[in-house]
Amino acid sequence: MQSDSEGLEVDAPDRLLERADVLATALGTSRSELLVAALRDYLENAREGPLEGEVAAAYYDDEIAYEELTALVGKRRAADFRLLKRQLEEASVDGSPDP
Repeated sequence: MQSDSEGLEVDAPDRLLERADVLATALGTSRSELLVAALRDYLENAREGPLEGEVAAAYYDDEIAYEELTALVGKRRAADFRLLKRQLEEASVDGSPDP
């Protein structure tokens, strides 16, 4: 059976890893499972929380592609951002002042 997960090497301060190990033990899980859960929560914040603005800015600045944006924020929200980006680009071409 092939796993759909991949190994990852992370360089982190020893104290941070020690705290993660203690929390993992308290929760009855592994460090890896704890870090995956934390990463999942962090990525969810990109979809709904304070990181969404930073993700949108990266898309507007062409640092990430539309497909990458969609993977982070979902189809509906990505479509909203694409529409706003087009409107901003059109306003810029028309010579209208930036908002």
